[in-house]
Amino acid sequence: MKEKQLIQACIDENKAAQKRLYELYASKMYFVCLRYARHELEAQDMLQDGFIKVFDNLSQFKSNGSFEGWIRRIMVNTSLNYCRKSSFKQENIGIEDYQDKVVDSKAVSRLSEMELLALIQKLPDGYRVVFNLYVIEGYSHKEIGEMLKITESTSRSQLAKSRKWMQKLLTEQKISKHV
Repeated sequence: MKEKQLIQACIDENKAAQKRLYELYASKMYFVCLRYARHELEAQDMLQDGFIKVFDNLSQFKSNGSFEGWIRRIMVNTSLNYCRKSSFKQENIGIEDYQDKVVDSKAVSRLSEMELLALIQKLPDGYRVVFNLYVIEGYSHKEIGEMLKITESTSRSQLAKSRKWMQKLLTEQKISKHV
């Protein structure tokens, strides 16, 4: 079944088509949600809520861009709504107390996708959200500020702090592997 036919069958509430659409995109979208979630159960909730929104709004897809991109945006927005509920804007992590340690610039490239995901999940909520939006999703600080209702400078600050936090985690991981 072609994409347009699958979408129309889902709009017509064909259960087999809805199951097929879910099966096609669930694993990719789960990893999107995992990057924003604090743990797997939260990611599963995000995914579930995201797909409810996908099916509720399927008739609004206009085929202007990729269908996968449209679903991804819904998943990111759903994940951001979860993050807003946790009010990460009030975080005050003392990352400035850590000395800057030089981390091998190739360290991140040597990580597997799962190792990188595990590191991202260890970031505090606010850092993780901005890191994902800027580094992985490619949004500008202005766009991030608008989405999260924070200033551009707060977005930049959160990104800088997330990078320091990642360096700390990479250093700890490197040390623990040698112990």
